[in-house]
Amino acid sequence: MSYEKVLQAKEVIIGTKQTAKALNEGMVREIVVAEDADPEITSPIINLALKMNVPVLNADSMKKLGKACGIKVGAAAVAIIR
Repeated sequence: MSYEKVLQAKEVIIGTKQTAKALNEGMVREIVVAEDADPEITSPIINLALKMNVPVLNADSMKKLGKACGIKVGAAAVAIIR
């Protein structure tokens, strides 16, 4: 389900740093976080999203999440933009 949302989104931001920046700017509709990503990297993003009332979706694989974004490497977090 979360992969489909990423595929259907008109604009996404890929990566934890860029996702955090977009969250702070209020641009994010929802985020998708890979379950196999290092929790030390994803926890701050998840906490920030929850603090800002942005829904957090889970994807089971960084590799599949990256592929859904059209990149050849894994993605720990993806922001779906408003």
